[in-house]
Amino acid sequence: MDKFVKLTGVAAPLPVVNVDTDMIIPKDYLKTIKRTGLGTGLFAEARYHEDGSENADFVLNKPAYRDAKILVAGDNFGCGSSREHAPWALLDFGIRCVISTSFADIFYNNCFKNGILPIKVSQENLDKLMDDASRGSNAILTVDLENLEITGPDGGSIKFDLDEFKRHCLLNGLDDIGLTLEKGKAIDSFEKKNAASHPWAA
Repeated sequence: MDKFVKLTGVAAPLPVVNVDTDMIIPKDYLKTIKRTGLGTGLFAEARYHEDGSENADFVLNKPAYRDAKILVAGDNFGCGSSREHAPWALLDFGIRCVISTSFADIFYNNCFKNGILPIKVSQENLDKLMDDASRGSNAILTVDLENLEITGPDGGSIKFDLDEFKRHCLLNGLDDIGLTLEKGKAIDSFEKKNAASHPWAA
């Protein structure tokens, strides 16, 4: 998993509450267990018309936001079913940070396991960031995970809180497998001692 230390990029505004995982990645795209290729299906029902053409009014289809790395969204983002394809689709599109006032628990935890930083802020601060994100190609935010700070295009900053363990995992690029591998020497030592004391079980 790629490390997340500091991210600077265009922030796209999505002022919609209760964005569920079916909106993030519709069920038609759940036939694969690969983490790649899902970016084209991200918000598919909003991004495309029935004939497959792009909906020019949807934010991620607008020229200024096609390469957005940050999403500023309404309350209760990621609600609904627990599909892990939702963070996979965001990541494959290029979005590595989602900012909202609240997230559904399963989606929130799945983000950390896939290298995406979900940030919870107050409604007041979300309103400021949504305004920043509405500036088109000038909607540049910097998210500094080391200092737990978001800096806007005018230089103003907002502090945010994050569980220290989750912060450690993102800063070091550690998913569940990576966390296990960190204990590799201790596991090997245990296995050797266990084999020596229980040779019949080897």
